[in-house]
Amino acid sequence: MGSETALPKWASEPCMMGIDEAGRGPVLGPMVYGCLYCAISYHNTLSSLNFADSKTLKEEKREELFENLKADESIGWAVDVIDPKELSAKMLKKNKINLNEISHDSASGLVTRVLNMGVLLTEVYVDTVGDPEKYRIKLSERFPTIKFVVAKKADSLYPVVSGASIVAKVTRDRALRDWVLVETAENMHRNFGSGYPGDPETKAWLQHHKHSVFGFPTLVRFSWGTCNAYSKDGVEVLWEADRVDEEDSSNRNGKRQLKLSNLGFIESKRKSEEIESSGKGRCKFFQARKLEQLSQF
Repeated sequence: MGSETALPKWASEPCMMGIDEAGRGPVLGPMVYGCLYCAISYHNTLSSLNFADSKTLKEEKREELFENLKADESIGWAVDVIDPKELSAKMLKKNKINLNEISHDSASGLVTRVLNMGVLLTEVYVDTVGDPEKYRIKLSERFPTIKFVVAKKADSLYPVVSGASIVAKVTRDRALRDWVLVETAENMHRNFGSGYPGDPETKAWLQHHKHSVFGFPTLVRFSWGTCNAYSKDGVEVLWEADRVDEEDSSNRNGKRQLKLSNLGFIESKRKSEEIESSGKGRCKFFQARKLEQLSQF
């Protein structure tokens, strides 16, 4: 989503970009990363457009400014909308990806997208997530031809980041406003408040919409600690694979197997691959069903 049409002439000039997010803290709805970019020569004009940190503006003003920047042919913009299900899946998977990493990847993805469009980016200003200097180094190593400025409160310091803040905030607000609850349970409603964990209306909505078996609607980031308090009376799920592992463990007379790696021995990659491909040492759940791991289809 964004102003990805024919490349304007100014895009071949040295350009600047601002990046900011909206919806990092809420337990409901997507997190949105937005960017705004323009020619560096347009900076003075950009400063006169009254962009400001979106959190300091009323909704009507944000909407007005967003429509203005969309109509401005000297400005480009783009967003990355990360839905609640994707956020939770990444944060709860076996090899967990924390929120900072997700944020960094989203910001980098926006830079890559705009570069691939053919825009000559030379300066990028980012509202920091985590340590500003470490984040700047990380971005600079990935995009060595671009000068990065990473700062706290960048949305109130740099107009190009203020514009990105408005892009992200309005996009998230509209996504929440137009969100379709696909679940079909009875008595569902959309009075969920701001979506922030401390909002009484949000708390009441979570309490009303929890399900003892299926958890929460897909609007909810179920990886958030806020949700734990609502799942205490949920039905316990027993996974067959876990049960098989427990039975296998008990058949060893309670003896714990000592891993060679704990003694400083490292099994060769080739040997481990041979064991994996033969099926030896794998969970009985997979062996019983003759399921094999494939490296390619």
